[in-house]
Amino acid sequence: MALNILKLCVGAESVEDLQQWHLEHRHLWPEGRTEHVTRMWPRREAEVLEGSLYWVIKGIILARQKIVGLDERIGADGIRRCALVLEAQVIRTEAAPRRPFQGWRYLDPADSPPDRRVAGLREDILPLPMAMALAELGVR
Repeated sequence: MALNILKLCVGAESVEDLQQWHLEHRHLWPEGRTEHVTRMWPRREAEVLEGSLYWVIKGIILARQKIVGLDERIGADGIRRCALVLEAQVIRTEAAPRRPFQGWRYLDPADSPPDRRVAGLREDILPLPMAMALAELGVR
């Protein structure tokens, strides 16, 4: 059974900021992949490898990336870390509010927001303040 991970996207103001960061760092990863390094290794590794990393941007889940692997990274300080190896594609999700937290959390698929629907050839994207307001009201 798949299990997702929920992570704050610190420093990003929008999904476009996350995508831009990936573009600026793509020379560091294999083609079609990105990585996010975190301190803790998921204990439920097998389940996580079938899930996605959901990004919380400005207090709202707005996007996800499929997790395709976990790799060990040793920092300059000698501490073992976990690189979440992700598909490069960032998939927008319906807006879902989340309170701040540290590190990452498991996110059950039943509690994960659905992917945004695509209208024609472009996604129908609401401005962030409007998406936040609707998410707070429970409207998707």
